[in-house]
Amino acid sequence: MTASVRELAGDALAAADLDEKFVLVADLAARWRAGELTTAPPERIRHPDEVGRRDRPVLVGQRLLPPRRYGTVEGRVAILHSVAHIEANAVDLALDAVHRFGAPDLDGLPDAYIDDWVGVAVDEVRHFGWIAARLDELGANYGDLPAHEGLWSMARSTADDLVERMALVPRFLEARGLDVGPPMAAALETAGDTESAAIVRRITVEEHPHVAVGDRWFRWACARRGLDPADTFVRLLDERRLRLAPPIDVEARRAVGFGDEELARLIPESARPAPGP
Repeated sequence: MTASVRELAGDALAAADLDEKFVLVADLAARWRAGELTTAPPERIRHPDEVGRRDRPVLVGQRLLPPRRYGTVEGRVAILHSVAHIEANAVDLALDAVHRFGAPDLDGLPDAYIDDWVGVAVDEVRHFGWIAARLDELGANYGDLPAHEGLWSMARSTADDLVERMALVPRFLEARGLDVGPPMAAALETAGDTESAAIVRRITVEEHPHVAVGDRWFRWACARRGLDPADTFVRLLDERRLRLAPPIDVEARRAVGFGDEELARLIPESARPAPGP
């Protein structure tokens, strides 16, 4: 019997050991691209709480995270550790997008949807590897510090709706990396950590197409339901009391699919760029 990419994505999602998870991601990506896998529904859709988790890092509230100061090695380790945690979660989010929402049984999603999210999963594994290697050079490992669960808590709350998932994970949470990546890299460089700065810049560049993937499938899902994308996005943020906060990279957001009218509705007046001459 031919294996299903959605079933294999669920298996990778459930793997607690990151090395094992990453091997499973590489295997399913290679087999999908070789045309060896079907898009058949998995035997059972895993509950979001079934995602594989190691004992470390310990998950705590945002306020209990260690200080992230650029001027010390310890502070920069804390910053990079937070990025590693985001990338580890991003792997699972891409896998979950395939496992939970993949074609063809839900909304008639085309194979291009799976192509996109399998590709994102592969990229996020690579990003994690870059950060993990840099942490090792600084004498640290992923899991040494506590982390928060903001990304995955959003996965839980959007598990039943493709529009909400595409809006609130790639378009809201992951798009934040487009805003904070460049100033983070600049601050690392100012602190003399050019190696870490270069990695953050590379990741930020590769996150642009990931957010664009989320934007594409958000708009696709809205069109299937007769929803206006801008109205829907603003409504979903309002319902959850979510707001864009400075810094906001307007040009980066335009490049990945945000419209000017939408941005005008989302960006606080105090955070809008000054008009040109």
